[in-house]
Amino acid sequence: MMETIVIGHRNPDMDSICSAVAYAALKQRLGVDKVRAARAGALNERIAFVLEKFDVPQPDFLPDATPRVRDAMVTNYISIHPEQPVYEALELMQEHRLRALPVIGAGGRFYGVISEHKLLGLILPPRQSAARAREVQTSLGHIMAAFGGESLTGVLPAEDVVHALVVAAMDIATFTSRLAKMDRERTVLFVGDREDVLGAAIGARVKAIVVTGGTEVSPELVSLAEAAAVAVIRSPWDTATTVFFSRGAVVAKHILEPCAIRFDGDMALALARGSALPSNQFIFPVLDPENRLEGILSKSDFLKPPSRQLILVDHNEISQAVPGAAELPIVEIIDHHRLGNIATETPILFINQPLGSTCTLVAELYQRHGMVPDRATAGLLMAGIISDTLNGTSPTATETDRKFLGELDQLAGVSADELALEIFAVGSPLSTLSAAQIVGADSKQYEERGVKFSVSQIEEVTFAGFDRQQAKLRQALGQQVTDFGLLFAALLVTDIKTQNSYLLVEGSPDFLRSITYPEVSENVWRLESVVSRKKQLLPYLTECLSATR
Repeated sequence: MMETIVIGHRNPDMDSICSAVAYAALKQRLGVDKVRAARAGALNERIAFVLEKFDVPQPDFLPDATPRVRDAMVTNYISIHPEQPVYEALELMQEHRLRALPVIGAGGRFYGVISEHKLLGLILPPRQSAARAREVQTSLGHIMAAFGGESLTGVLPAEDVVHALVVAAMDIATFTSRLAKMDRERTVLFVGDREDVLGAAIGARVKAIVVTGGTEVSPELVSLAEAAAVAVIRSPWDTATTVFFSRGAVVAKHILEPCAIRFDGDMALALARGSALPSNQFIFPVLDPENRLEGILSKSDFLKPPSRQLILVDHNEISQAVPGAAELPIVEIIDHHRLGNIATETPILFINQPLGSTCTLVAELYQRHGMVPDRATAGLLMAGIISDTLNGTSPTATETDRKFLGELDQLAGVSADELALEIFAVGSPLSTLSAAQIVGADSKQYEERGVKFSVSQIEEVTFAGFDRQQAKLRQALGQQVTDFGLLFAALLVTDIKTQNSYLLVEGSPDFLRSITYPEVSENVWRLESVVSRKKQLLPYLTECLSATR
Protein backbone atom coordinates (compact mmCIF):
# COMPACT_ATOMS: atom_id res chain seq x y z
CA MET A 1 0.00 0.00 0.00
CA MET A 2 1.24 3.48 -0.88
CA GLU A 3 2.62 5.51 2.03
CA THR A 4 2.00 9.26 2.11
CA ILE A 5 4.58 11.47 3.82
CA VAL A 6 3.76 15.06 4.77
CA ILE A 7 7.02 16.99 4.96
CA GLY A 8 8.34 20.54 5.04
CA HIS A 9 11.49 22.01 3.57
CA ARG A 10 15.12 21.29 4.40
CA ASN A 11 16.42 23.07 7.50
CA PRO A 12 12.88 23.17 8.89
CA ASP A 13 11.47 26.10 10.87
CA MET A 14 8.52 26.17 13.25
CA ASP A 15 5.90 26.71 10.54
CA SER A 16 7.30 23.86 8.43
CA ILE A 17 7.26 21.31 11.27
CA CYS A 18 3.95 22.34 12.83
CA SER A 19 2.07 22.47 9.51
CA ALA A 20 3.39 19.02 8.53
CA VAL A 21 2.30 17.44 11.82
CA ALA A 22 -1.09 19.18 11.81
CA TYR A 23 -1.86 18.39 8.16
CA ALA A 24 -0.88 14.73 8.58
CA ALA A 25 -3.27 14.56 11.55
CA LEU A 26 -6.05 16.04 9.39
CA LYS A 27 -5.40 13.49 6.65
CA GLN A 28 -5.58 10.68 9.20
CA ARG A 29 -8.91 11.98 10.52
CA LEU A 30 -10.19 12.12 6.93
CA GLY A 31 -9.43 8.39 6.57
CA VAL A 32 -6.27 8.51 4.46
CA ASP A 33 -4.34 5.27 5.03
CA LYS A 34 -0.64 5.16 5.86
CA VAL A 35 0.00 8.88 6.16
CA ARG A 36 2.62 10.33 8.51
CA ALA A 37 4.51 13.53 9.13
CA ALA A 38 8.27 13.72 8.65
CA ARG A 39 11.05 16.28 8.90
CA ALA A 40 13.97 16.81 6.52
CA GLY A 41 16.35 18.26 9.08
CA ALA A 42 17.14 18.82 12.74
CA LEU A 43 14.81 20.62 15.16
CA ASN A 44 15.87 23.79 16.89
CA GLU A 45 15.25 24.39 20.59
CA ARG A 46 12.09 26.41 20.01
CA ILE A 47 10.46 23.71 17.90
CA ALA A 48 11.44 21.04 20.42
CA PHE A 49 9.95 23.18 23.20
CA VAL A 50 6.62 23.53 21.41
CA LEU A 51 6.37 19.81 20.63
CA GLU A 52 7.12 18.97 24.25
CA LYS A 53 4.71 21.62 25.59
CA PHE A 54 1.82 20.07 23.66
CA ASP A 55 3.00 16.48 24.20
CA VAL A 56 3.48 15.77 20.49
CA PRO A 57 6.19 13.28 19.39
CA GLN A 58 8.86 14.58 17.06
CA PRO A 59 8.04 13.74 13.43
CA ASP A 60 10.14 11.02 11.83
CA PHE A 61 13.53 12.15 10.50
CA LEU A 62 13.72 11.69 6.71
CA PRO A 63 16.97 13.29 5.51
CA ASP A 64 16.67 11.74 2.05
CA ALA A 65 13.55 10.55 0.24
CA THR A 66 15.44 8.95 -2.65
CA PRO A 67 13.85 5.56 -3.42
CA ARG A 68 16.09 2.83 -2.05
CA VAL A 69 16.54 -0.83 -2.92
CA ARG A 70 14.67 -1.84 0.25
CA ASP A 71 11.64 0.14 -0.97
CA ALA A 72 11.26 -2.15 -4.00
CA MET A 73 12.66 -5.48 -2.77
CA VAL A 74 10.43 -8.49 -2.11
CA THR A 75 10.66 -9.82 1.43
CA ASN A 76 8.15 -12.70 1.25
CA TYR A 77 10.33 -14.66 -1.16
CA ILE A 78 10.34 -18.41 -1.80
CA SER A 79 13.69 -20.03 -0.97
CA ILE A 80 15.38 -23.41 -0.63
CA HIS A 81 17.92 -24.75 1.88
CA PRO A 82 21.42 -25.72 0.65
CA GLU A 83 20.79 -29.37 1.66
CA GLN A 84 17.46 -29.68 -0.14
CA PRO A 85 17.40 -31.66 -3.42
CA VAL A 86 16.87 -29.66 -6.56
CA TYR A 87 13.74 -31.55 -7.56
CA GLU A 88 12.08 -29.68 -4.69
CA ALA A 89 13.45 -26.43 -6.12
CA LEU A 90 12.04 -27.34 -9.51
CA GLU A 91 8.60 -28.03 -8.01
CA LEU A 92 8.63 -24.66 -6.22
CA MET A 93 9.69 -22.82 -9.36
CA GLN A 94 6.97 -24.47 -11.42
CA GLU A 95 4.32 -23.86 -8.77
CA HIS A 96 5.18 -20.17 -8.34
CA ARG A 97 6.29 -19.50 -11.92
CA LEU A 98 9.81 -18.45 -10.88
CA ARG A 99 13.01 -18.39 -12.92
CA ALA A 100 15.34 -18.65 -9.94
CA LEU A 101 15.34 -19.40 -6.22
CA PRO A 102 17.61 -18.05 -3.48
CA VAL A 103 19.47 -20.68 -1.46
CA ILE A 104 19.29 -19.77 2.23
CA GLY A 105 21.00 -21.57 5.11
CA ALA A 106 20.75 -21.32 8.89
CA GLY A 107 20.21 -17.82 10.26
CA GLY A 108 19.20 -16.49 6.84
CA ARG A 109 22.72 -16.79 5.41
CA PHE A 110 22.73 -16.37 1.65
CA TYR A 111 24.58 -19.01 -0.40
CA GLY A 112 23.54 -18.20 -3.96
CA VAL A 113 20.69 -18.98 -6.32
CA ILE A 114 19.42 -21.92 -8.33
CA SER A 115 18.36 -20.80 -11.78
CA GLU A 116 16.31 -22.51 -14.44
CA HIS A 117 19.45 -22.38 -16.60
CA LYS A 118 21.36 -24.51 -14.08
CA LEU A 119 18.44 -26.92 -13.69
CA LEU A 120 18.16 -27.35 -17.43
CA GLY A 121 21.87 -28.17 -17.62
CA LEU A 122 21.40 -30.79 -14.90
CA ILE A 123 18.32 -32.45 -16.38
CA LEU A 124 19.36 -32.15 -20.03
CA PRO A 125 23.17 -31.73 -20.16
CA PRO A 126 24.92 -30.76 -23.40
CA ARG A 127 26.52 -33.53 -25.46
CA GLN A 128 30.05 -32.46 -24.60
CA SER A 129 29.24 -33.16 -20.95
CA ALA A 130 27.66 -36.58 -21.60
CA ALA A 131 30.50 -38.44 -19.87
CA ARG A 132 29.57 -36.76 -16.58
CA ALA A 133 25.84 -36.79 -17.15
CA ARG A 134 25.45 -39.98 -15.09
CA GLU A 135 27.04 -38.43 -11.99
CA VAL A 136 24.96 -36.94 -9.17
CA GLN A 137 26.32 -35.65 -5.89
CA THR A 138 23.81 -36.44 -3.15
CA SER A 139 22.81 -39.12 -0.66
CA LEU A 140 20.97 -42.38 -1.36
CA GLY A 141 18.12 -41.08 0.77
CA HIS A 142 17.66 -38.10 -1.56
CA ILE A 143 17.84 -40.37 -4.61
CA MET A 144 15.07 -42.57 -3.21
CA ALA A 145 12.95 -39.55 -2.23
CA ALA A 146 13.30 -38.09 -5.73
CA PHE A 147 11.20 -40.86 -7.26
CA GLY A 148 9.18 -41.77 -4.16
CA GLY A 149 10.87 -45.16 -3.70
CA GLU A 150 11.01 -47.69 -0.88
CA SER A 151 14.11 -49.09 0.82
CA LEU A 152 14.04 -52.90 1.03
CA THR A 153 17.24 -53.18 3.07
CA GLY A 154 16.67 -50.72 5.89
CA VAL A 155 18.24 -47.32 6.58
CA LEU A 156 20.16 -45.86 3.67
CA PRO A 157 23.63 -44.29 3.96
CA ALA A 158 23.35 -40.51 4.51
CA GLU A 159 26.72 -39.42 3.16
CA ASP A 160 26.71 -36.80 0.43
CA VAL A 161 28.94 -38.27 -2.29
CA VAL A 162 29.15 -38.47 -6.06
CA HIS A 163 27.11 -41.44 -7.27
CA ALA A 164 27.29 -42.93 -10.77
CA LEU A 165 23.88 -43.82 -12.23
CA VAL A 166 24.07 -47.01 -14.36
CA VAL A 167 21.26 -48.75 -16.26
CA ALA A 168 21.53 -52.53 -16.75
CA ALA A 169 20.17 -52.58 -20.32
CA MET A 170 22.21 -55.55 -21.66
CA ASP A 171 22.43 -59.33 -21.39
CA ILE A 172 24.05 -60.90 -18.34
CA ALA A 173 27.35 -61.70 -20.07
CA THR A 174 27.86 -58.13 -21.28
CA PHE A 175 26.75 -56.76 -17.94
CA THR A 176 29.16 -58.97 -16.00
CA SER A 177 32.00 -57.86 -18.25
CA ARG A 178 31.21 -54.19 -17.74
CA LEU A 179 30.58 -54.66 -14.05
CA ALA A 180 34.22 -55.50 -13.55
CA LYS A 181 35.21 -52.07 -14.95
CA MET A 182 32.76 -50.03 -12.87
CA ASP A 183 33.60 -47.96 -9.81
CA ARG A 184 31.31 -50.20 -7.78
CA GLU A 185 31.66 -48.26 -4.51
CA ARG A 186 29.69 -45.38 -6.01
CA THR A 187 27.52 -47.23 -8.57
CA VAL A 188 23.74 -46.99 -8.31
CA LEU A 189 22.37 -49.67 -10.65
CA PHE A 190 18.89 -49.36 -12.21
CA VAL A 191 17.36 -52.67 -13.27
CA GLY A 192 13.93 -54.19 -13.94
CA ASP A 193 12.71 -57.74 -13.43
CA ARG A 194 16.11 -59.45 -13.88
CA GLU A 195 17.23 -61.61 -10.97
CA ASP A 196 20.44 -62.69 -12.72
CA VAL A 197 21.59 -59.06 -12.97
CA LEU A 198 20.49 -58.46 -9.37
CA GLY A 199 22.52 -61.41 -8.17
CA ALA A 200 25.64 -60.39 -10.09
CA ALA A 201 25.41 -56.80 -8.83
CA ILE A 202 24.99 -57.94 -5.23
CA GLY A 203 27.94 -60.28 -5.63
CA ALA A 204 30.07 -57.42 -6.97
CA ARG A 205 28.98 -55.24 -4.00
CA VAL A 206 27.74 -52.19 -5.93
CA LYS A 207 26.66 -49.27 -3.76
CA ALA A 208 22.94 -49.60 -4.42
CA ILE A 209 20.41 -51.25 -6.70
CA VAL A 210 17.18 -49.56 -7.77
CA VAL A 211 14.60 -52.09 -8.89
CA THR A 212 12.17 -50.31 -11.22
CA GLY A 213 8.57 -50.83 -12.29
CA GLY A 214 7.47 -51.80 -8.77
CA THR A 215 9.13 -55.22 -9.23
CA GLU A 216 9.04 -57.66 -6.32
CA VAL A 217 12.44 -58.84 -5.08
CA SER A 218 12.76 -62.27 -3.56
CA PRO A 219 13.54 -62.45 0.18
CA GLU A 220 16.66 -64.46 -0.64
CA LEU A 221 18.13 -61.67 -2.77
CA VAL A 222 17.21 -59.05 -0.15
CA SER A 223 19.04 -61.11 2.49
CA LEU A 224 22.10 -61.45 0.24
CA ALA A 225 22.07 -57.68 -0.36
CA GLU A 226 21.86 -56.93 3.35
CA ALA A 227 24.76 -59.30 4.05
CA ALA A 228 26.84 -57.63 1.32
CA ALA A 229 25.89 -54.09 2.53
CA VAL A 230 24.21 -53.33 -0.80
CA ALA A 231 21.19 -51.04 -0.55
CA VAL A 232 18.14 -52.20 -2.50
CA ILE A 233 15.47 -49.64 -3.36
CA ARG A 234 12.19 -50.24 -5.16
CA SER A 235 10.79 -47.62 -7.55
CA PRO A 236 7.16 -47.49 -8.70
CA TRP A 237 8.25 -46.01 -12.02
CA ASP A 238 9.79 -47.52 -15.13
CA THR A 239 13.54 -47.37 -15.54
CA ALA A 240 13.73 -44.28 -17.79
CA THR A 241 11.43 -42.26 -15.52
CA THR A 242 13.23 -43.37 -12.37
CA VAL A 243 16.65 -42.35 -13.73
CA PHE A 244 15.23 -39.01 -14.84
CA PHE A 245 13.85 -38.31 -11.36
CA SER A 246 17.11 -39.44 -9.76
CA ARG A 247 19.05 -36.68 -11.47
CA GLY A 248 16.97 -34.20 -9.47
CA ALA A 249 18.30 -35.63 -6.21
CA VAL A 250 21.40 -33.42 -6.36
CA VAL A 251 21.34 -31.09 -3.34
CA ALA A 252 21.06 -27.37 -3.96
CA LYS A 253 24.48 -26.37 -2.68
CA HIS A 254 26.16 -28.31 -5.51
CA ILE A 255 24.56 -26.42 -8.41
CA LEU A 256 23.99 -22.94 -7.02
CA GLU A 257 25.32 -19.79 -8.62
CA PRO A 258 26.98 -17.23 -6.32
CA CYS A 259 25.37 -14.08 -7.88
CA ALA A 260 27.87 -11.54 -9.11
CA ILE A 261 25.53 -8.59 -8.53
CA ARG A 262 24.35 -8.06 -4.96
CA PHE A 263 22.77 -5.00 -3.41
CA ASP A 264 22.64 -3.25 -0.06
CA GLY A 265 19.15 -2.23 1.05
CA ASP A 266 20.16 1.43 1.40
CA MET A 267 21.52 1.68 -2.13
CA ALA A 268 19.69 4.17 -4.38
CA LEU A 269 17.20 2.28 -6.52
CA ALA A 270 18.21 4.14 -9.68
CA LEU A 271 21.85 3.14 -9.18
CA ALA A 272 20.87 -0.50 -8.63
CA ARG A 273 18.70 -0.40 -11.74
CA GLY A 274 21.67 0.70 -13.81
CA SER A 275 23.64 -2.37 -12.68
CA ALA A 276 20.79 -4.86 -12.92
CA LEU A 277 19.16 -4.18 -16.26
CA PRO A 278 22.15 -5.12 -18.48
CA SER A 279 22.81 -8.26 -16.42
CA ASN A 280 21.64 -11.78 -17.28
CA GLN A 281 20.94 -12.57 -13.62
CA PHE A 282 17.32 -13.49 -12.92
CA ILE A 283 17.21 -12.28 -9.32
CA PHE A 284 19.38 -9.94 -7.26
CA PRO A 285 19.91 -10.59 -3.56
CA VAL A 286 19.69 -7.76 -1.03
CA LEU A 287 22.12 -8.58 1.79
CA ASP A 288 22.98 -7.16 5.18
CA PRO A 289 26.62 -6.79 6.34
CA GLU A 290 26.53 -10.36 7.76
CA ASN A 291 25.55 -11.80 4.36
CA ARG A 292 21.99 -12.47 5.49
CA LEU A 293 19.27 -12.15 2.88
CA GLU A 294 16.94 -9.21 3.51
CA GLY A 295 15.02 -9.46 0.26
CA ILE A 296 15.33 -10.06 -3.45
CA LEU A 297 14.81 -8.01 -6.58
CA SER A 298 13.89 -9.16 -10.04
CA LYS A 299 14.06 -6.93 -13.09
CA SER A 300 10.30 -6.44 -12.98
CA ASP A 301 10.62 -4.96 -9.47
CA PHE A 302 12.53 -2.03 -10.93
CA LEU A 303 9.43 -1.16 -12.96
CA LYS A 304 7.09 -1.00 -9.98
CA PRO A 305 5.78 2.44 -8.99
CA PRO A 306 7.34 3.98 -5.87
CA SER A 307 5.96 2.78 -2.55
CA ARG A 308 5.67 6.32 -1.12
CA GLN A 309 4.42 9.72 -2.20
CA LEU A 310 4.92 13.21 -0.80
CA ILE A 311 2.77 16.09 0.37
CA LEU A 312 4.92 19.22 0.57
CA VAL A 313 4.11 21.94 3.08
CA ASP A 314 5.64 25.41 3.50
CA HIS A 315 7.62 25.26 0.24
CA ASN A 316 7.17 24.57 -3.45
CA GLU A 317 10.71 24.78 -4.85
CA ILE A 318 12.59 21.56 -5.54
CA SER A 319 15.85 23.08 -4.28
CA GLN A 320 14.24 23.43 -0.83
CA ALA A 321 12.60 20.01 -0.81
CA VAL A 322 13.99 16.93 0.90
CA PRO A 323 16.67 15.29 -1.29
CA GLY A 324 15.11 12.69 -3.58
CA ALA A 325 11.73 14.45 -3.72
CA ALA A 326 12.00 14.76 -7.51
CA GLU A 327 12.06 10.95 -7.79
CA LEU A 328 8.76 10.48 -5.95
CA PRO A 329 5.17 11.45 -6.81
CA ILE A 330 4.30 14.81 -5.24
CA VAL A 331 0.53 14.67 -4.78
CA GLU A 332 -0.20 17.88 -2.84
CA ILE A 333 1.46 21.19 -2.02
CA ILE A 334 0.25 23.48 0.79
CA ASP A 335 2.26 26.71 0.83
CA HIS A 336 2.31 30.49 1.22
CA HIS A 337 5.52 31.38 -0.66
CA ARG A 338 6.24 32.50 -4.21
CA LEU A 339 5.75 29.93 -6.97
CA GLY A 340 8.80 27.77 -7.54
CA ASN A 341 9.87 25.23 -10.12
CA ILE A 342 8.35 21.91 -9.10
CA ALA A 343 6.87 19.96 -12.01
CA THR A 344 4.46 17.04 -11.54
CA GLU A 345 3.40 14.32 -13.96
CA THR A 346 -0.30 14.64 -13.12
CA PRO A 347 -2.57 17.41 -11.78
CA ILE A 348 -2.33 17.77 -8.01
CA LEU A 349 -3.96 19.69 -5.18
CA PHE A 350 -1.89 22.89 -4.94
CA ILE A 351 -3.02 25.47 -2.37
CA ASN A 352 -0.93 28.63 -2.35
CA GLN A 353 -2.24 31.76 -0.63
CA PRO A 354 -0.54 35.03 0.37
CA LEU A 355 -0.86 34.41 4.10
CA GLY A 356 1.70 34.83 6.84
CA SER A 357 1.93 31.12 7.73
CA THR A 358 1.31 27.70 6.25
CA CYS A 359 -0.28 26.78 9.57
CA THR A 360 -3.02 29.33 8.81
CA LEU A 361 -3.73 27.45 5.59
CA VAL A 362 -3.90 24.16 7.47
CA ALA A 363 -6.26 25.70 10.06
CA GLU A 364 -8.48 26.83 7.17
CA LEU A 365 -8.47 23.26 5.79
CA TYR A 366 -9.64 21.90 9.14
CA GLN A 367 -12.47 24.41 9.02
CA ARG A 368 -13.28 23.58 5.39
CA HIS A 369 -13.66 19.89 6.26
CA GLY A 370 -15.76 20.61 9.33
CA MET A 371 -13.03 19.36 11.67
CA VAL A 372 -12.03 20.93 14.99
CA PRO A 373 -8.34 20.53 15.89
CA ASP A 374 -7.62 18.89 19.23
CA ARG A 375 -5.71 20.80 21.90
CA ALA A 376 -2.27 19.65 20.77
CA THR A 377 -2.90 20.34 17.08
CA ALA A 378 -4.37 23.76 17.86
CA GLY A 379 -1.26 24.57 19.90
CA LEU A 380 1.04 23.56 17.04
CA LEU A 381 -0.95 25.65 14.56
CA MET A 382 -0.71 28.66 16.87
CA ALA A 383 3.05 28.17 17.27
CA GLY A 384 3.57 28.06 13.52
CA ILE A 385 1.55 31.23 12.95
CA ILE A 386 3.27 33.04 15.85
CA SER A 387 6.72 32.13 14.59
CA ASP A 388 6.16 33.04 10.94
CA THR A 389 4.24 36.28 11.62
CA LEU A 390 6.03 37.39 14.81
CA ASN A 391 2.73 36.94 16.63
CA GLY A 392 0.80 38.81 13.97
CA THR A 393 3.09 41.87 13.81
CA SER A 394 5.13 40.95 10.73
CA PRO A 395 4.37 42.68 7.39
CA THR A 396 3.47 39.22 6.09
CA ALA A 397 0.72 38.79 8.70
CA THR A 398 -2.85 39.09 7.42
CA GLU A 399 -6.20 39.47 9.11
CA THR A 400 -6.75 35.79 8.39
CA ASP A 401 -3.61 34.87 10.36
CA ARG A 402 -4.71 37.02 13.30
CA LYS A 403 -8.26 35.66 13.11
CA PHE A 404 -7.08 32.06 13.46
CA LEU A 405 -4.72 32.97 16.29
CA GLY A 406 -7.75 34.28 18.16
CA GLU A 407 -9.78 31.14 17.47
CA LEU A 408 -7.07 28.58 18.14
CA ASP A 409 -6.11 29.95 21.55
CA GLN A 410 -9.47 28.78 22.93
CA LEU A 411 -8.79 25.24 21.69
CA ALA A 412 -5.16 25.21 22.82
CA GLY A 413 -5.86 26.67 26.25
CA VAL A 414 -3.19 29.36 25.98
CA SER A 415 -3.26 32.91 24.65
CA ALA A 416 -1.20 33.87 21.62
CA ASP A 417 0.71 36.51 23.57
CA GLU A 418 1.57 34.06 26.34
CA LEU A 419 2.70 31.37 23.89
CA ALA A 420 4.75 33.88 21.88
CA LEU A 421 6.63 34.97 25.01
CA GLU A 422 7.37 31.33 25.85
CA ILE A 423 8.57 30.49 22.35
CA PHE A 424 10.85 33.50 21.82
CA ALA A 425 12.32 33.13 25.31
CA VAL A 426 13.70 29.72 24.39
CA GLY A 427 17.22 29.23 23.04
CA SER A 428 18.66 32.39 21.52
CA PRO A 429 20.43 31.13 18.37
CA LEU A 430 23.24 33.67 18.84
CA SER A 431 23.89 32.35 22.33
CA THR A 432 23.35 28.61 21.90
CA LEU A 433 24.35 27.69 18.34
CA SER A 434 27.60 27.72 16.40
CA ALA A 435 27.92 30.03 13.41
CA ALA A 436 27.55 27.09 10.99
CA GLN A 437 24.39 25.95 12.82
CA ILE A 438 22.93 29.46 12.76
CA VAL A 439 23.50 29.83 9.03
CA GLY A 440 22.22 26.33 8.25
CA ALA A 441 19.31 26.09 10.70
CA ASP A 442 16.74 27.89 8.52
CA SER A 443 18.51 28.23 5.19
CA LYS A 444 16.54 28.24 1.95
CA GLN A 445 18.09 28.03 -1.49
CA TYR A 446 16.60 29.87 -4.47
CA GLU A 447 17.30 29.95 -8.18
CA GLU A 448 16.70 33.17 -10.06
CA ARG A 449 17.88 34.33 -13.49
CA GLY A 450 20.14 31.32 -13.86
CA VAL A 451 21.98 31.70 -10.55
CA LYS A 452 21.56 30.11 -7.13
CA PHE A 453 21.65 31.81 -3.75
CA SER A 454 20.60 31.13 -0.18
CA VAL A 455 18.85 33.19 2.48
CA SER A 456 18.82 32.22 6.16
CA GLN A 457 17.02 33.88 9.06
CA ILE A 458 17.13 33.81 12.85
CA GLU A 459 14.94 35.69 15.32
CA GLU A 460 16.20 37.18 18.57
CA VAL A 461 14.67 39.19 21.41
CA THR A 462 17.78 41.42 21.45
CA PHE A 463 20.88 42.03 19.34
CA ALA A 464 23.12 41.37 22.33
CA GLY A 465 25.75 38.91 21.21
CA PHE A 466 25.49 39.82 17.54
CA ASP A 467 28.79 41.75 17.41
CA ARG A 468 30.60 38.80 18.99
CA GLN A 469 29.35 36.40 16.25
CA GLN A 470 29.68 38.65 13.17
CA ALA A 471 33.02 37.39 11.87
CA LYS A 472 32.16 33.74 12.37
CA LEU A 473 28.75 34.18 10.75
CA ARG A 474 30.34 35.74 7.67
CA GLN A 475 32.83 32.89 7.50
CA ALA A 476 29.99 30.33 7.67
CA LEU A 477 28.14 32.15 4.88
CA GLY A 478 31.27 32.09 2.75
CA GLN A 479 31.52 28.35 3.31
CA GLN A 480 27.94 27.96 2.03
CA VAL A 481 28.86 29.85 -1.12
CA THR A 482 31.79 27.48 -1.71
CA ASP A 483 30.01 24.26 -0.77
CA PHE A 484 26.89 24.83 -2.89
CA GLY A 485 28.25 26.94 -5.75
CA LEU A 486 26.13 29.99 -4.87
CA LEU A 487 26.32 33.53 -6.18
CA PHE A 488 25.83 34.71 -2.60
CA ALA A 489 24.61 33.54 0.81
CA ALA A 490 22.67 35.88 3.12
CA LEU A 491 21.60 35.82 6.77
CA LEU A 492 18.85 38.02 8.22
CA VAL A 493 19.15 38.49 12.01
CA THR A 494 15.85 39.93 13.28
CA ASP A 495 15.07 41.57 16.63
CA ILE A 496 11.38 40.79 17.19
CA LYS A 497 11.03 43.56 19.80
CA THR A 498 12.35 46.47 17.73
CA GLN A 499 11.20 44.97 14.38
CA ASN A 500 14.62 45.71 12.87
CA SER A 501 17.24 43.40 11.34
CA TYR A 502 20.87 43.03 10.39
CA LEU A 503 21.73 41.55 6.99
CA LEU A 504 25.00 39.69 6.44
CA VAL A 505 25.98 38.67 2.92
CA GLU A 506 28.98 36.84 1.43
CA GLY A 507 29.53 36.20 -2.26
CA SER A 508 29.89 38.05 -5.54
CA PRO A 509 31.51 41.52 -5.08
CA ASP A 510 29.29 42.90 -7.87
CA PHE A 511 26.20 41.75 -6.02
CA LEU A 512 27.41 43.13 -2.68
CA ARG A 513 27.89 46.56 -4.28
CA SER A 514 24.23 46.58 -5.36
CA ILE A 515 22.93 46.52 -1.76
CA THR A 516 21.78 50.01 -0.81
CA TYR A 517 20.91 49.69 2.87
CA PRO A 518 23.23 51.43 5.39
CA GLU A 519 26.39 49.35 5.80
CA VAL A 520 27.39 49.20 9.48
CA SER A 521 30.50 47.05 8.98
CA GLU A 522 32.06 45.01 6.19
CA ASN A 523 29.31 43.01 4.44
CA VAL A 524 26.82 43.83 7.24
CA TRP A 525 23.85 46.16 6.69
CA ARG A 526 21.16 47.48 9.05
CA LEU A 527 17.59 47.07 7.78
CA GLU A 528 15.08 49.25 9.65
CA SER A 529 11.55 47.79 9.89
CA VAL A 530 12.52 44.71 7.85
CA VAL A 531 11.54 41.42 9.51
CA SER A 532 10.19 39.24 6.71
CA ARG A 533 12.46 37.15 4.56
CA LYS A 534 9.62 36.24 2.21
CA LYS A 535 7.82 39.54 1.74
CA GLN A 536 10.51 42.15 2.33
CA LEU A 537 14.01 40.76 1.92
CA LEU A 538 13.62 38.29 -0.94
CA PRO A 539 11.99 40.79 -3.37
CA TYR A 540 14.73 43.29 -2.52
CA LEU A 541 17.51 40.78 -3.15
CA THR A 542 15.88 39.85 -6.46
CA GLU A 543 15.93 43.52 -7.49
CA CYS A 544 19.61 43.74 -6.54
CA LEU A 545 20.25 40.65 -8.60
CA SER A 546 18.58 42.28 -11.63
CA ALA A 547 20.81 45.30 -11.25
CA THR A 548 23.96 43.19 -11.49
CA ARG A 549 22.97 40.92 -14.44
